[in-house]
Order: sequence, then C-alpha cells, then structure tokens
Amino acid sequence: MYQQNQLAELRVDRFVRERLTPALERASVPVSVEMWEVPDEPVPFAQAVQGRFEPFAVGRPWGRPWGTVWFRVTGTVPAEWEADPAEVELVVDLGFTAGQVGFQAEGLVWAGDGTIVKALEPLNDYVRLRAAPGESFELFIEAASNPDVGSDWSFRPTPVGRKSTAPTTSIYTLRRIDVVHRDTTVWELIQDIFTVRGLAAALPDTSPRRAALFTALEDAVVAVDPFAVSATAARGRAALAAVLASPAAATAHRVFAVGHAHIDSAWLWPVRETIRKCARTFSNVLDLMDQDPDFVFACSSAQQFAWMQQYYPELFERIRARVAEGRFIPVGGMWVESDTNLPGSEAMARQFVEGKRFFADELGYEPREVWLPDSFGYSGALPQIARAAGMDHFLTQKISWNEVNRFPHHTFEWEGIDGTRIFTHFPPVDTYNSILSGEELAHAEHNFADKGRANTSLVPFGFGDGGGGPTREMVAAAARTADLEGSPTVRVASPAAFFAAARAEFDLAPVWAGELYLEFHRGTYTSQARTKQGNRRSEALLHEAELWAATAAVRTGAEYPAEELRRAWRTVLLQQFHDILPGSSIGWVHDQAVENYAAVARSLEDVIARSLAALGASGEESGAVANASPYAVDGVAPGGTGVPRRGSDVRVERDGDTVRLVNGRIAVTVDADGLIPSIVDAATGREAVPAGTRANLLQLFRDTPTQWDAWDVDVEYRLSGEDLTAVESLDVVTETPELAALRLVRRFGDSAVTQTLSLAAGSSALDIETEVDWHERQRMLKLGFPVDVHTTSARSEIQFGHIDRPTHTNTSWDVARFETSAHRWVHVGESGFGVGIANDASYGHDITRHEREGGGTYSFVRQTLLRAPLFPDPEADQGAHTLRSSIVVGDVDAAIETGYRLNLPLRPAAAGVEPLVASSSPAVVVETVKLAEDGSGDVIARLYEGHGSRAETTLAVGFAHERIVRTDLLERTTGEGSTALTLRPFELVTLRFVRG
Repeated sequence: MYQQNQLAELRVDRFVRERLTPALERASVPVSVEMWEVPDEPVPFAQAVQGRFEPFAVGRPWGRPWGTVWFRVTGTVPAEWEADPAEVELVVDLGFTAGQVGFQAEGLVWAGDGTIVKALEPLNDYVRLRAAPGESFELFIEAASNPDVGSDWSFRPTPVGRKSTAPTTSIYTLRRIDVVHRDTTVWELIQDIFTVRGLAAALPDTSPRRAALFTALEDAVVAVDPFAVSATAARGRAALAAVLASPAAATAHRVFAVGHAHIDSAWLWPVRETIRKCARTFSNVLDLMDQDPDFVFACSSAQQFAWMQQYYPELFERIRARVAEGRFIPVGGMWVESDTNLPGSEAMARQFVEGKRFFADELGYEPREVWLPDSFGYSGALPQIARAAGMDHFLTQKISWNEVNRFPHHTFEWEGIDGTRIFTHFPPVDTYNSILSGEELAHAEHNFADKGRANTSLVPFGFGDGGGGPTREMVAAAARTADLEGSPTVRVASPAAFFAAARAEFDLAPVWAGELYLEFHRGTYTSQARTKQGNRRSEALLHEAELWAATAAVRTGAEYPAEELRRAWRTVLLQQFHDILPGSSIGWVHDQAVENYAAVARSLEDVIARSLAALGASGEESGAVANASPYAVDGVAPGGTGVPRRGSDVRVERDGDTVRLVNGRIAVTVDADGLIPSIVDAATGREAVPAGTRANLLQLFRDTPTQWDAWDVDVEYRLSGEDLTAVESLDVVTETPELAALRLVRRFGDSAVTQTLSLAAGSSALDIETEVDWHERQRMLKLGFPVDVHTTSARSEIQFGHIDRPTHTNTSWDVARFETSAHRWVHVGESGFGVGIANDASYGHDITRHEREGGGTYSFVRQTLLRAPLFPDPEADQGAHTLRSSIVVGDVDAAIETGYRLNLPLRPAAAGVEPLVASSSPAVVVETVKLAEDGSGDVIARLYEGHGSRAETTLAVGFAHERIVRTDLLERTTGEGSTALTLRPFELVTLRFVRG
C-alpha cells in the first residue's frame, strides 16, 4: 500500500503540473508596455506619471539593485471572449526568482486615477481587471527591484546591503504581462487536490482514510481528460466531492486560522522599502476581502498603520473602513514588534503607550493581544508591562527555534518577575507564515503539547516580508478544511476569538515563571554596537528631557514640548524593532539608525537646554549641576539641581610598576599589564578579586557561528580565547584630590584599545572607559571581571527590576543560557557582600563559576563589547567605539545606583531646583517624571520596586496638586493614589498628580 500511495502521489503531482496548471488560462493576449526608471529614491504616483515613459518589451532587463521602475500598461480585453469580468486578470512576471517570496522584485499596481489596485509578488501575480470583453484599461506598476540579500542563508558577505556599494546593472528581466481569461473550475480543482493530497500525505500509512483519499485522487485523474481539461475539470471535482464532504471527528484538533503577514519593519531592506511592502501587502488583503466576505486579517505595529496614513492616505481610509467592520484587525498594541530584551524600562512601556494611543485615536480600536511572533526572546518584565497596558493575551512563535530544549507548553499562563500573569499561546504549527497545507495542520495537531487538557491552537497564515500576505489559495484551503475528516477543523477568525475559545477550555492552565529565553540568536545582544549605543543614549536623553521639561513647566510655566518629545519617542521606538536594535539588518539600515539617533540627540539636547535655562542661569560658574538620576549623586538630590559635595580624597600610590588608586571607600591595584589584581573594600577589608586572577581582562575570541552570523554566538567560542595582556603604555594622567586616572594602550591584530581607569573621591566604583579602534573580522571582544564571591546565580537588570539567572550548569536549560542580556548592570554577591558591573551600552554578558584557589568558587563576569560578523553587513562595527564600564563594591542597590549614574551624567544647571517627585526608599525607584499625555498639565510619575523585596516609601512631592490617582500605562485611572506606598517585589506603579 505504501508503494502504491507513493506512485499515486507522483501521478497526481505530475498531472497537476503538466495538465491542470497549463489549463488555468483559457486564453491570453499581450498588452502594450512603457517604462520610466526613477533616477534615485522612490517617488509618489503623481510625480511618476509625469515621467518620460518609453516603449518596453517583455524579455528586456530592468531594475538596478534598490531601484524603482514604473511600467505603464495598456490593453483591451478581446471582444470575442465569452468571459465573466471576474475571470479576466492581468498576469505579471517581473522576473520572479525561485528564492523566498519576500526577498526579491515586487510591484504595486495603480489605476490611472491614483488609487491602489493590488500588489504583485511571485505567488500572487495577478490583478483582477474587472473589465468586460471589448473594454480597454490603463494601469501603472510601481516595480521595486529589491535584491535578494541571501535568502538562501549562505551568509556570504555581500555589497548589496548598502545602496552606495551595490552594483548598478539590471538584476531582473520582465518575463510576462498578459491579459488572461482564467478558468475558475480548473483553479477550484487544483485547490481540491491540494487539500486532499496534503491531508492524505499527512495521515499514517495504514489509515483507511488515507487509502480513501488516494483512491479519490486516482479517480479524479482518470475523470479529467488530459486533452480537454477545461471541459472535464468538473468531473474531477465530482470525483473528490465525497471525500471532501466527510466531516471531521468530534475530537479533532481545532485550529483558528488568522490571516497575517509578518512584515519586518526593516531587515534585509531599508525602512523606506518596508513602507512600500506594507502598502503592497495591505492592498492585497483589501482585494481579498472584496472577494471573500468571511476573510479577516490581523495586523500588528501602529507604525505600519501610521506609514499608510502618511504615505498612502487613500489606502489608509480603506483600511480604516475594514477595521470598523472587524475584518482588518489591529493586534499587538505596540508601536512596532520590538525586541524585548534590550529596550529600557520606559521604552518598553512606551511601545504600548504609543501603539495603543494610535490605534485608539486613529482607528477607534483597542487591541488586547500582544503579538510578537519573531522577537528574540522575551523579558521577564513583559507580563506586568503588558497587563499594565491593558493587554490580556500574549502570542509568540519564536521559542520553537530553541537549539536545545523543547518548551513544554503551547498554551499557558506566563508569570513575570513581579508575579503578574498573562495568558500565552505558542502556535504549535511552528510557523507564522503558514499556507494551511495538510502537512502544517497535521503538525499543529501532533505537536500540540497540552493535549488532554486543551485542543485548540492558532495558525497565522500568509506570506510575510513583502510576500503579499494571505492568498486566495490559502483562503480556499481554509474553506476545505473547515470540517474535514482526518484534519483539524479550521475556522478563519480573529485572535480575540481564538483566545476566548482557548481560555474557555483551560480551567487551570500551567504556569511558566520568569523570562522566555530564546536558545538562539544570542549575538543580537552585541551586534552593531553603534545602534545599541544610540538606543541607550536616546533613552537616557528622553528621560532627562521629559524630567526637565516637566520641571520647567511646573516651576515656571514653560511650554511642555509634547509633540517634539513624541516625535523623538516614535523614532526610538521604531529603531527598537527586532531586527534593528538587535543588529541583524543590512548596513543601510544601521547607517540610517545612527543618523536618526544623532537627530534625536540634537532635538533632545535642545529640549534639555531650554528647560534648564528656564529653571535659571547655567551652573557652569557656580559649579551647580542637574542630576536626572533617581538617586542622589555627590550630594545632589535625585531629579534636582545643586552643588556637588566631594567625598574623601583620592590619592595615587606607586610601588614600582604597580599603581594603587585609594580613597575612603575602595583601594584599587593596577599592575604593570594594566590589569587589576586587587580591589579592597575599605569598610570590611574584603578583597573583591580572587587570588591568582586579574580584572579588567580583555579577551579576544574567534566568532564563527554555525548559522546566522549577526544573530548567533555559539558556545564553542570559548575554546579559542586569547587574553590581551600586552600593554604598549601605562601612565597616570590625572592626579588630584577629586579624581585619579590611569591610561593604557594595547594593540592586537589590526586593532587598538585605549583604556582610562578612573576613581573619584568618595566613590565605591572604579570607572573604565574603553576606546577601541576595531578592525577585526569574525572576532568577539569581551571584558572580564573575576569576582571573589561564591554564588549559584547572578542578577541582571531588566525592565523595572532584575532577574536572577543560574550561573551553574546543572540542567540542559542552564547550559543553553551561556550568553545573556542585561541593561545597565549585573551583580554577583554573597550575604553581606557583592560586586556589580555596570555599563553604558553593553547588553551582552556571560557569567560563570570557577574553582578558587584554596577551595570554593568565584564568579567570572564578562561584558561582550564588540563583534564583527560578515552577514548581513560585512562592515559591521568596523571603526572607533567608546564603551564605559564600572565595577562597584556593594549590594544590589550600589549596582542600581551606579548603572543610573553611568547612563545619566550630571550636567551644568542652576542650583536650588527641588525634585518634583522623590522616593524616601532606595528600593523604590522613580523611573519617569513627565506631564500627562492628554495635555492636562497633570504630572505623571512612574516608579517601581527595584530590590526584589517588599518596600515602603513616602513620596516627597515638590508642587501643589489636588489629588493623586493610580493609573495604567495609558494614564487611565485605576484607583486612588497616595504619597505613602507599599510595593510588592518589582511592582510597577504609575501615579497621576492632578493639578486642577
């Protein structure tokens, strides 16, 4: 039987390929084509149609990499055709290749009046003309000649990732533009066979249903006359009717099929091309809705809707109408499908604030489902942030990519670091680009991990990334599997309908606590350091700008620059997309990111300067400074201004080639190699550096991951490390009572490092500035700190708190977590003693345990400073970088304070400005102070418990207010507030101070 079925498969496949597919067209005629090539970047329709169009013939090359060619197409439907207008189509082959559908040429079809008709992609190559026989038409095709940047995943360096380095020769050939009379019956037969054959192939060899399906397929082949396919196709459909009508079992797995198109907001193409990819896909979706009244489509990312509103207003209005009908469904609630490991606390909150505000204001809709199918792991802070933004559900696909461990659930409650839970689903179909094939549906059913307690899953279907989204073939497959014996039942529905059904069947869902760590793509914590530094600096500037602008508005009546701040936020939020901030896009994307961060910095520095000026004269002469940190720095209050008070003096002691930097808090020894064999805590006499080891150790590793270059770090890198201990020069460069500093220079390979080690008076932290002129390839640079504490876990800052991760390797889950992300600090400690390592832009870390001389273990903390992958950007991170680190002796609160200090430096200001809101407890951190989004002038303070303990605080409020209310992230009232607060571990609180 097995061999017989194999033969049937071969026979059916050949029959479809050689007989049915050619018969899809009853007739076809050519059209007239003219072209105009856009000289540089894309232009609007109104400008394009004024171009000098020249005759163009099928078979001619067109389109340089990243170019645009407009084709003007004119033709007439033959008068002799006996065709229903619904069957008359324009079929176009722009030169589509066999690569992935979203990685090549695409086209957008416009009517002569400037309205968008539909898009063209390799597997969606038609436009319904809606023209009767004898009628003429004119259409314009905006054809994008996007190069295929490695869709074969060979990860070879390529010059096409930047327009400036791409070749200028044409890369596509126009193969076809014809008017076609489509044979609907033949098309329907092909869809029948697709479903029946796919189901048959997915069933067990011994299944009676499988045998019946193959028998029906054989009957269909016999029923259709290969020499008269059009006349006999209905007989083929009749042969399959009975097996397609047989209903599913009552116990069949239930699939909620959600139309979807995952469109990366930038990746192997620039942001400007994503805008056009969205227009193409959304126009396809609207056309499909016109054809099928039951089709619904879920679309995330407010940014993509905003692009349509800005660049394609007519298309946006059509989308708005479908949203009102409940068919074009906003999901996600975020500005973009962002990374969730790297964005800072307030930035992660603002993804939801900006996203949900746009959906509410522009579309009258509030999504309830977080939709992040492709981000590279999920922060343990996300459940609380999402719920605080009014989200009820969470969906992702990416954890199915784990290299080592299979996640144990597909539907569960995900519990964050503060105890907040969110109902979560991982589609067991293991793709977010399903075509609803029999194989995929069977995989969803067999793979579903929660059988016995649940029986429902979601399948996102549609081609993403410019592939055009769902197709009419997919919709046909959904209809045929709605109630089909042997198959899961398929219902095209909204995400909300799925989550309602999934919740209803799960009385007590299993719980997963902590982060959702992706055992893959660990290099994204480090790749493209300039992008990461731009993000961190922008987040800090936004914090300062909002704080000082709010302070100036409350204290002096200065105008609060709400729109200027919103523009900056939206730029930063866009660049937190999960292929921009993680460093996994082409060089063009990262070049633009650096430019955008520079523009954000200019705007925000101006806001800060105006705000501080409104608060009084500059402190440059008086020595007064503004402290935007939520902790006092050198005696200057958090969120206020004043004159710093110097702590105990620092001095330099020399002993041969060894230098000691000493103040009343710590003593740091630097040896002749520029390494640190000793850091002694003055209060306890405790040594922080294990005997026989040295801190400030730069290490160079070979970095040649097995698969995804910019994305991955493989654990095998540890087998090839080289300690960089040779020092070219070592000098004391500053020696005052306020500050002592050394500078050292190292050279290795084609690169050089200059480090400045500085200790300030009264500080328990040694600051290290590392300037790298980096010209290595496929290498990774780490900065290591051995710490003399015995612990089995390490703390890493994430949004609104921190996470404890094991440093041992007891289980396969622990082994796989060999590179981790952190925000401004990590900390290792014992009871009563600990050490923190802070940074200003280094997210990647690894923290391990090692045997100590004399017994016990010590911890080894490393920051991953730089990488040098060759794909997709062969020039990634080449050139100059400045990275700042700090090693601080103390408990976790010292690490938190140092992290803020390193990222929010003091700046000159007028003295005597009191904070608007300050916390009496060091455990309760005032993260954000700003004015309300609604323009009321009310003050918003966002704070959190940062130590991981119960905490009480009394807020000092430095301005008049009528009352205090608690709100969600969108500043909607949730209850009464107070200046006296008790917070659970890592609790996030948003307060509105109503000013009347």
